[in-house]
Amino acid sequence: MHIRNPTELGAFIRDRRSQLGLDQAELAGKAGTSRKWLIEVEQGKPRAEIGLILGTLKTLGVSVDLQAHSDETRSPGHTPITKRQTPDIDSVLNALKKGK
Repeated sequence: MHIRNPTELGAFIRDRRSQLGLDQAELAGKAGTSRKWLIEVEQGKPRAEIGLILGTLKTLGVSVDLQAHSDETRSPGHTPITKRQTPDIDSVLNALKKGK
């Protein structure tokens, strides 16, 4: 499954919790979080602590498998660091001198 943003992650957690027959209070207790935190995550809170997210996923019996994507599957406009061009310092300096 591809999770592309916090809203999709929250929906996944909510769906998995429901599949397991857990209410928010039960999952929060088992995962060591508060119900309020879980509500926010299920609603797509963008700045949830990664350690708590991973612990909650573990409690739900979910593992995380990270995969690097090839250049063809990256978002438009994304340039990997390894392919960025290094500016030619002499060209930059010459352009600045001509601008004076």
